[in-house]
This record gives sequence, C-alpha cells and structure tokens, in this order.
Amino acid sequence: MPLIRFDLIEGRTEAELKTLLDAAHEAMLEAFRVPAGDRYQIVTEHKTSRMIVEDTGLGIPRTKDVVVVQVFTRPRSQEMKQDFYRLLTEKLEAACGIAPADVMVSCMVNSDADWSFGHGRAQFLTGEL
Repeated sequence: MPLIRFDLIEGRTEAELKTLLDAAHEAMLEAFRVPAGDRYQIVTEHKTSRMIVEDTGLGIPRTKDVVVVQVFTRPRSQEMKQDFYRLLTEKLEAACGIAPADVMVSCMVNSDADWSFGHGRAQFLTGEL
C-alpha cells in the first residue's frame, strides 16, 4: 500500500512500462517511506481518443506521453504528498523521458478500515499490519 493506478495512452513497450512502474515505485518508497514490498500498481491503457487531459487553465502542454496517476493511500502529510509529486516527475523524466507537464497526480485518502489485503480481513484493524 499505497495502491497506484496509471492511465496512459496505449503504445508503450513492456520494457517502457516496467521502467515507468519501477520509477514510480522508487518515488513512492522515498516520499511515503513504506517497505519495499508495498507495491500495488495497476496500468490501464487507452486509445488516444479515450483520454482527454487538459491543463485547467494553467497553460500546461500535454503530449501523447501523458500519464494520469491515482494514489489510494492512508493519510499522508502535505509534505509527503508534495515530495511524491516532485520525485515522481523527476524520476519519470530521468528514466522514461516523460516531461513533468505530462504527469498529473491525484491522491485519494482513506482509513485503515478501507483496506483488506486478502482473506476477508482488514489487516490494519486486526493488527496484522
């Protein structure tokens, strides 16, 4: 945990996707300080016409490399979230050549009762985690 979903325009190779996911995982580990084994990532690819990501009037240019990232997480400080946004864009640019303008992130915060990692139990509540 956190659970991270990536929405992208189709066309990346398996190697490119692996590099993208590895870079995002590194950013999450560094910013949120979670164990290395906390890796939950889901990629959904879309046809170009199925992803419209505009700039909200900020003048942010988008390209076919745009990545929308949704992070489902327990509460994190504002500093941790801002570190994640910065680290994610830095690592995606360095590893994948994705421009920071092409990375949009949204964090959805939830509570311990909102997670079950299997076996029908809420492990944060039962003390297993």
